[in-house]
Amino acid sequence: MARPRTFDETAVLDAAAREFRVHGFAETSTEQLCEAASVRRSSLYNTFASKDELFVRALEHYVATTGSAHEAVLTDEDLHGAARLQGLMDLILDEEREAAAHGHAAGCMVVSARMAPDLSAKNEKVKNLLDRALERQLSLIEQTIRLGQLDGSLKPGNAAPDTARTMVALISGLRVLAQAGSTHEELRRVVTLALDGLRA
Repeated sequence: MARPRTFDETAVLDAAAREFRVHGFAETSTEQLCEAASVRRSSLYNTFASKDELFVRALEHYVATTGSAHEAVLTDEDLHGAARLQGLMDLILDEEREAAAHGHAAGCMVVSARMAPDLSAKNEKVKNLLDRALERQLSLIEQTIRLGQLDGSLKPGNAAPDTARTMVALISGLRVLAQAGSTHEELRRVVTLALDGLRA
């Protein structure tokens, strides 16, 4: 009879995602993962057959949880379009501020995975996860921009698809700047400058 699990799988995925998003796949060791999740190697591999499988499961979990948080802001009917974009960027800034208080940047599993194309080449599931996440992110932001242009909070002349890609580039750029040591105030000024250029 199989032995019962001695750990919370969701907690393990949360811990793994935190390590992978800061250090990337290649630079995250099994020892780091076990220490972060407070589990033994044997327990980890009884549930996840390999580091590769754990990465895919953690990426799925990360995309789902962050995607839900972003969607909640971008579909908040109490906010106009510009306020929804501001709310999205505030989520990113808050994550980076909290991470900086612990001596590191928040990182991003999606950005780090995109910057390691061998991951997608090696595992089709990783590529599909990244592609679906980007498609959903662009769709939600584009809808928000169209709303903002209709409600008068965003400039009407900017093409919504291009503006959505600009926002995604801004989010990814903030993650990289945070990894490079930019302060919270520096990141906030970048966001303010970018969003001011879109507001009506």
